[in-house]
Amino acid sequence: MNDSQLLRYSRHILLDEIGIEGQTRLLNSHALIIGAGGLGSPAALYLGSAGVGRITVVDHDRVEATNLQRQIAHTMARIDQFKALSIAEAIAQINPDVEVRAVTQRADDALLNELVAQADVVLDCTDNFQTRHAINRACVRHGKPLVSGAALQLDGQVTVFDPRQPAAPCYACLFPESDAPEETNCATMGVFAPLVGIIGSMQAAEALKLLCGFGESLAGRLLMLDARHMSWTEMGARQQPDCKVCGLLH
Repeated sequence: MNDSQLLRYSRHILLDEIGIEGQTRLLNSHALIIGAGGLGSPAALYLGSAGVGRITVVDHDRVEATNLQRQIAHTMARIDQFKALSIAEAIAQINPDVEVRAVTQRADDALLNELVAQADVVLDCTDNFQTRHAINRACVRHGKPLVSGAALQLDGQVTVFDPRQPAAPCYACLFPESDAPEETNCATMGVFAPLVGIIGSMQAAEALKLLCGFGESLAGRLLMLDARHMSWTEMGARQQPDCKVCGLLH
């Protein structure tokens, strides 16, 4: 770590839980973020500012004016630009030392199988069940920790699925693909702007903890936020023996 990095990350280095060793681990880490919208914006900005050395951002959508109400990584000047490229530019303006790869393809099974294998931690910042299940399958297959977040209207949730832990649940254990509800999105249902900031920031926090190796992750616990009353509910999550994705691995 050079002098400029020691200065930039000094507030992290002062923390006993991180210190020089933890910050060095962040600098040598690779985070994969799927989704560069409301959740992906704060998650990517915090991982970049915290000094995660390599970040891959996947999103095939372009920035629209309606995104700017909550997707804080994007600007008026970058309307019509790919969101992944816009976030890469936003991170570079905060921390040019971070190596950011922007992938402007749809996150299908083949792409996820390639990218998840290369990452140390995966953040699901998407907004549809089909992609969430594809991400989950790739993370289980490659044994990578997955930080999952969701937000709609005034309700949010965040958890960690860590296949490295014995008997750990995966996304399909909590939300089986066969029981997937009808797709809804913020274009038709709306979303409270700060809600995605809260959930996305928590995703970044969980990812940083996993990369540094300190504290207790949200693995096995689902946190649900009701922003109407700003109240949190915690629900235990267990691995399902009959899960078609991870059940046979344990």
